[in-house]
Amino acid sequence: MKSPLRPADPPSLGGYRLLARLGEGGMGSVFLGRRDDGPLVAIKMIKPEYAHDEEFRGRFRSEVKRAWQVPPFCTAAVLDADPEHRTPYLVVEYVDGPSLDEVVDREGPLADSRLHGVAVGVATALTAIHGAGVIHRDLKPQNVLFALGTPKVIDFGIARPLEVTSRHTRPDQMVGTVAYMAPERFDGDDREITPAADVFAWGAVIAYAGTGRTPFRADSPVATAAKILTQPPDLTGLTGPLAELVALALSKEPEDRPTAPELLNLLLAQNTGSGGIGGPLREAAEAARLATRPERPRRRRRWAVAAAVTAVATALTAAVGLYSRPTEKVVVKPPETLTTMPVPGAIRGAWVVDPLDRPGQWKATTDAYGGVCSFKNGLAMSTPSSAMVCPGPAASFAGDQMISADVAVDDTRSCAEIQFRNAGPGSYWLDLCPRTIRIRHEGAVRATTLGSADQPRFGPGQRRHVVLSLRDEVATVTVDGDVELEQKLTDPSLAAGRVAFGVGPADEAKDQDVRAGAVIRRAEIRPIEAAPAAPPPLTFTDVRTGSTKSIVKVRGYNPKARSVIVEPVLFLTGDEYCQTFNLASTSDNPCEQAWVTEDSRMAVTLPTAATPELTSTFDDPERCAADPVTVGTCRITPGQLAERLGTEGLVELTTRNGTVTTMAEVYTP
Repeated sequence: MKSPLRPADPPSLGGYRLLARLGEGGMGSVFLGRRDDGPLVAIKMIKPEYAHDEEFRGRFRSEVKRAWQVPPFCTAAVLDADPEHRTPYLVVEYVDGPSLDEVVDREGPLADSRLHGVAVGVATALTAIHGAGVIHRDLKPQNVLFALGTPKVIDFGIARPLEVTSRHTRPDQMVGTVAYMAPERFDGDDREITPAADVFAWGAVIAYAGTGRTPFRADSPVATAAKILTQPPDLTGLTGPLAELVALALSKEPEDRPTAPELLNLLLAQNTGSGGIGGPLREAAEAARLATRPERPRRRRRWAVAAAVTAVATALTAAVGLYSRPTEKVVVKPPETLTTMPVPGAIRGAWVVDPLDRPGQWKATTDAYGGVCSFKNGLAMSTPSSAMVCPGPAASFAGDQMISADVAVDDTRSCAEIQFRNAGPGSYWLDLCPRTIRIRHEGAVRATTLGSADQPRFGPGQRRHVVLSLRDEVATVTVDGDVELEQKLTDPSLAAGRVAFGVGPADEAKDQDVRAGAVIRRAEIRPIEAAPAAPPPLTFTDVRTGSTKSIVKVRGYNPKARSVIVEPVLFLTGDEYCQTFNLASTSDNPCEQAWVTEDSRMAVTLPTAATPELTSTFDDPERCAADPVTVGTCRITPGQLAERLGTEGLVELTTRNGTVTTMAEVYTP
């Protein structure tokens, strides 16, 4: 709710003209503002007492940096910030709509599809927030706003003082933030707060939305906290699967709660009948679900019910693939294949490079119908049946992206296939056949050809360089640099998904008893990013060519296949990091850390020498680690090193002409 500026309020802040007050909280005031003729924005100005607290300012600085990375899936987008200003401030998208508590106060508890939509929207926002490494920490109905009927979560992830009281006086509101705090929040400094606390808050928010009261309602903040710690929630008025999910989210122990992505999957699995969602909310939910990196498995005690519901999610969301709209042909010139390494901070999404000359990010497999994926002069695929797929990385690729590879088919009866934006019941396919190039959409019930070009570009055994670029929902295919096909994509639910390669028979051979075959080499999947405005201070080491020595993360080491999957990183002292990226030194930022890594998000499969030199710190860093960087010096077997590194280990990697010759484990205490 807007109110006039007060006499002591500044007329402007950081170039933004302040127009009205939107609210005030424990951390500062929120204003409606605008810069020049730009859109209206919400500006949070930190209170002076916190602006002079260096520890708070340091937290604000580091958390603003992470908040920038939160994609705007049911969240208010972060637009600007200045942690160094005399009164630090944050600028976010202005959501012109009522808050959830205002809607419930005015209209009463929500029900059916409206309640389910709020549950999906808030879970979508948490999936996006947690995927960027941010914890909201103050999710409550006042922080859920409605814009054109779609819920958006605001005020996430920014350092704030702990508030356990409220000025509200009504019995169901007087406890304020306490009513949505997880039990572990009351343990003081002895327990780490994790994203599971936000999932608990989600359960309390949805219970409030569906019943008009908080699930641990009591007459005082202290009594409410005691109920949260010791009593089951009161969910009277909630029914069906949503009530079960809310109860699960309100589990006392963090490890018993689903993660935000798991929660979103379960909600989408319930999305049938009158509880269906569509339009922008469906698109945002699918994009957030598929664009989030999988979390490491966590030990659970009571998560079996969630696993059972997840098992039916694919069947319940099968209708996703049925949406279509008229095709619009748009010509877009695709980018060329990558020739340089990324720069720090430039990549927002997965990036894969694999020569496909050995098992790496693609594996050798066989299927039940006699299809084979093997490695001979590339990823060799063959099948006697209608089609087969050789699965690739588990990562989901979203937004504008490029897929490139060298492709050859065995004969005139075979087609190579690239599956992209594979999101379970729906996906797209690029068919590369001797006489036809075709893009098709495959849903749960039917497959539809979106566009094709009849060009004899794939003769038997002829290797062609294929680039598939996806920009602004237009797929553009080039073969050896020539644009062959442009096609508007038609399914808004497929905003992201996995990529795989496959093979199948050409149209004229589908009824014949033939074995189709194709070979794919030099695969690369990467985001299409705008060029940086200024030359970067540092770039990652290009481990694919020449002779190099650098620190990398090992994503997988297969000694038998003589291959290793690595992610180049920057490995700097805290001082070097802050000098490079012009960060001021505080007690709560990387400047004070011994070592800092900056990830490239680029997974590269490299060959290893027949007998690479392998060393480790073992469990005795004093004896087996060299200074000044603690790199292992004690010899270790390939199998032992693979087990120690797993998918997150750091090594000092030495290459010669793109082949790994040494790997030394890096010890980071």
